[in-house]
Amino acid sequence: MRIVSLLPAATDIVAELGLLGALVGRTHECDWPPEAVASIPVVTGARFTPDDLTSREISEAVGGSAHSGSSLYTLDTGALAALRPDVLLTQDLCAVCAVSYEKVSSAVRLLDADTRVLSLEPRTLQDVLRCLVTVGDLLGVRERAERHTAELSARLATVARLTSGRPRPRVVAVEWLDPLWPAGHWVPEQITHAGGEPLLASPGEHTKPMTWDDVRAAHPDVVLVMPCGSAPERTLRESDLLTSLPGWSELPAVRTGRVWVLDGPAYFNRPGPRVVRGVEVLAHVLHGVRAGEPVTAAEARPF
Repeated sequence: MRIVSLLPAATDIVAELGLLGALVGRTHECDWPPEAVASIPVVTGARFTPDDLTSREISEAVGGSAHSGSSLYTLDTGALAALRPDVLLTQDLCAVCAVSYEKVSSAVRLLDADTRVLSLEPRTLQDVLRCLVTVGDLLGVRERAERHTAELSARLATVARLTSGRPRPRVVAVEWLDPLWPAGHWVPEQITHAGGEPLLASPGEHTKPMTWDDVRAAHPDVVLVMPCGSAPERTLRESDLLTSLPGWSELPAVRTGRVWVLDGPAYFNRPGPRVVRGVEVLAHVLHGVRAGEPVTAAEARPF
């Protein structure tokens, strides 16, 4: 079987299922596990270099508050055709996160092959886990996928047990800095599983920009900074986008030193199996609880 993944989270799933040997094509953003995917051909590109732009400029480039991203990515249809995929994994949840489903559909129609296309549309934490089984079923390893899903669910249950009965801090998760954007979809559930109370977004919600007054009025005990697609180093370089806001130092989270920079792309932005590690990271951040491997500075660091 020949697999092409046009979604970083789908590549994470393929890796979880032990099928990277069948992955013949990927996006330019598929980066895990790094030593395994580095040699896999890339069939997408971006129309600009994010490191050259500010968060505001990136937001405007991908459609501003519309979050459309319709022309954000390029797809090398010639390279895709040459790879002759049997299965193509994509999504139709967010045009900013990957090549649009419409663009993928058009490309597949040009392929001289019987390619099966699977579009993943998870919005909740359970949806993410179900995607593992859906992909595993398509790729002929359903039992393996069910076993991995059970293991991930057990890890979630462990976090819930370790944080049970503790005071639940009120948490604002920031998915973009300028404009401010709350983290929705599965992130509120990640916070709940880790013993927190998510604010300004509901489970499964496709969010929209929020105002700074919204954040101040929420009086968060903890602020999680996890910009979509941004490494923690970039987030720290743009820290003044938050610290210069009026009343920043008055937030309860700031006064008590409970503002954290997290690795959004690895554990929070992408709907792949590593969101479970994200819950374990949050258990450490919110309660100082260790679940799984010790949390590293690359995963979470004070803002």
